[in-house]
Amino acid sequence: MAEPSKKVAKAIWYDPAVASSAVGEPVLKVLNSLTKEKVEFRPMHGRNVKWYNCGPTVYDASHLGHARNYVSQDIIRRILVDYFGYDVHLVMNVTDIDDKIIIRARHNYLIDQLNAESSSLSEALITQSSEGWTAYLKSKVLGRFPPNDQPKAESAVDVDAAWNLVLDKEKSDEKWWAEAKAADEKFTMHIASLRKAKDGIDVAQKALYGKDTSQAQATQLIESVKDVLAPYLDSKFGSTLTDPSISRTLAAYWEDAFFADMARLRVLSADTITRVTEYVPEIVTFVERIVKNGYAYATDDGSVYFDTRKFDGDKGGGVEASKTEDEWNHFYAKLAPGKKGNKEALEEGEGALTSGAEKRFPSDFALWKASKPGEPAWPSPWGPGRPGWHIECSVMASEIFGDAMDIHSGGIDLTFPHHDNEMAQAEAYHDCKQWVNYFLHTGHLHIEGLKMSKSLKNFITIDDALVMYSARQLRLAFLGQLWNSPMDFKESTMQEVKARETAIDNFFNVAKALIAESRTKKAAFDGRHHYDQTEKELVAFYTQTQHDFRLALCDSFNTPLALDRLLELISRTNIYVQRGRAAVNVSVVELIAKWVTKMLRMFGLGEGVVAPGSIGWGDAVREGESTVDRDAILLPYLQVLSTFRDDVRKLAIAQAPPKDILALCDRLRDIDLAPLGVALDDQEDGKALVKLVNPDVLVRARDEKAAALAAKAANKIASAEAEKAKKRAKMEKGKVAPAEMYKVPNVPDGMYSEWNGDGVPTKDGEGKELSGAKAKKVAKEWEIQRKLHADYTEWVGAGCP
Repeated sequence: MAEPSKKVAKAIWYDPAVASSAVGEPVLKVLNSLTKEKVEFRPMHGRNVKWYNCGPTVYDASHLGHARNYVSQDIIRRILVDYFGYDVHLVMNVTDIDDKIIIRARHNYLIDQLNAESSSLSEALITQSSEGWTAYLKSKVLGRFPPNDQPKAESAVDVDAAWNLVLDKEKSDEKWWAEAKAADEKFTMHIASLRKAKDGIDVAQKALYGKDTSQAQATQLIESVKDVLAPYLDSKFGSTLTDPSISRTLAAYWEDAFFADMARLRVLSADTITRVTEYVPEIVTFVERIVKNGYAYATDDGSVYFDTRKFDGDKGGGVEASKTEDEWNHFYAKLAPGKKGNKEALEEGEGALTSGAEKRFPSDFALWKASKPGEPAWPSPWGPGRPGWHIECSVMASEIFGDAMDIHSGGIDLTFPHHDNEMAQAEAYHDCKQWVNYFLHTGHLHIEGLKMSKSLKNFITIDDALVMYSARQLRLAFLGQLWNSPMDFKESTMQEVKARETAIDNFFNVAKALIAESRTKKAAFDGRHHYDQTEKELVAFYTQTQHDFRLALCDSFNTPLALDRLLELISRTNIYVQRGRAAVNVSVVELIAKWVTKMLRMFGLGEGVVAPGSIGWGDAVREGESTVDRDAILLPYLQVLSTFRDDVRKLAIAQAPPKDILALCDRLRDIDLAPLGVALDDQEDGKALVKLVNPDVLVRARDEKAAALAAKAANKIASAEAEKAKKRAKMEKGKVAPAEMYKVPNVPDGMYSEWNGDGVPTKDGEGKELSGAKAKKVAKEWEIQRKLHADYTEWVGAGCP
């Protein structure tokens, strides 16, 4: 009979998540402008993220503030995708029709047209320029005077007097000048434009008086007055410019320039790019529905305005919400409720070409603008017009994402009224209570503590910035600041950035050199694992750094802290490597270097496409470098090797002293190998560590060292020459023999009448004996000269060294 089967004991499994030593995974939180605090990031659809980013208004060159905004958002996007593993769909708009674009396009067109028509300098051109100058002075400057104290500007004499009064104010009335600048941040720029134009008109008048009416003089005049003349020409002829291509040409040019700048900054392209001019029919339909929902009204001139008073506090959700007891109210200005009545911000949001005279309430804003002569126009139920600024984003984002999105981003300056108006429009259209779940706003950028402005001459375009710094250095600078905080862009900051970049460069170079050496020169098996306490401590620090790095990024993308953690790990590894190659476990260094590489490239700091597990920034692949030219690669190295061999043979045959051979070795290390990107680091065991470094870095370091040595030598020579000149001046004092020092021509004729045998005077010019004091004085001076002359004679005898 078979024995009954015994129940097999089952081992107990202990959940590691509830262990006392367990460390939970940190949760990503983001600073949400809607709540003004950090909240947990929870996308609506799992790991899919809908993100809309406010793009550029393309009418001028992009500047460093744009770079800070778009690079910072690119960093956040890369973190979400490449670190946290989200699937992000990024949509970005391009505002290619707007008041600023229309005005700038008309100004440029009218100035270009004037240049084309001005084949010579004429009285009429000068008169027109003067009229433009006067109009600019009246509109931009004289209005800063109190109404009862405004200077007259009716006649030419009045205008000159008004201009001189302004210049006097600059010198003598600091309070008035400060108030003018406070009221208009472009005030000093207006003054500079008027000065430049005034000088140009004066030069042109002199040229005309001198009969020089060349086209070159006309072109020079137009160039000097264009800033003040363009608004004047626009006021006279702008309404006649009906060709829509005038605005579109300008927008297309600056759009191309913007995306070229973004590519140079290594900002990833948006997944979907939308342009306002491509969505006008959808905008019209969108506005119609807002009107139908009761939140907008048409005016007699054919414009449509959003009714902020009707919307703010109105019940949302319709009948269905009432049935489910899920009632809620619309809210206007969610981001900046305190700015609802900010007249200046509201007017700026409406644009320079929009008066808003027919709107019902000051905070109402244009959804559709009736086009005036000289403005692009599209058909609509209210007549020919064009979209308001705020409506474009609401429509295009809704077309792509529907009635809700996860993230909306832009610069902090867009908070009110632009983003608040966007949300109001969209929520009025969709009748939803929350169109955007997370609003991310990047902080302002100042230059050396001041707001960036052309008037302050601290306006830096992206093109200018990339001449001074590399794209990586700019990105490192932005990484070093919280994305949502104001940033002061200073030279000292960039020096810190360069130092950090150099530290990382050196770390990568040493790590790669150690790894390459360990693979080409197999270490002899010594029966040891080389994973001792020092290695354990370093790996433990590496593991802790990974955790701290994640904590930093979970803390609303705290890249300054994350970057500090990476640099601390690099520093700790450098200390480990300094023990000497024989005591280094290269696999530990490789482990750390690969992770640091991965994280830095995740931030967008790398270049080119790199293989998995590679180390370093990577190298950008230039056009035409897809094939390998073996001769071109090897020949420079072989030539240096051959030259070195020849020189060593010559010294050996000549039986030169060892110091000459060592000098040759130094030349190979410091001079010959630098352009090839090879650095030799002398080590304690007498064997140099070979490192491959960017040739530009080595050549620059070599040249800087040579320049420093040359400067030191020059200073030494200059000091010697100065000392020699000082000695010469001293010796020259003893050139006159003491016997001749009190005789003509060394003293005035008739000063003395008698001398003793040594040439010391005894009587003055009238034959009188010198007084006792006078006699002592001349005798003392004679003795001093005797000694000086003795030194001089000896100096001359030695060849005047």
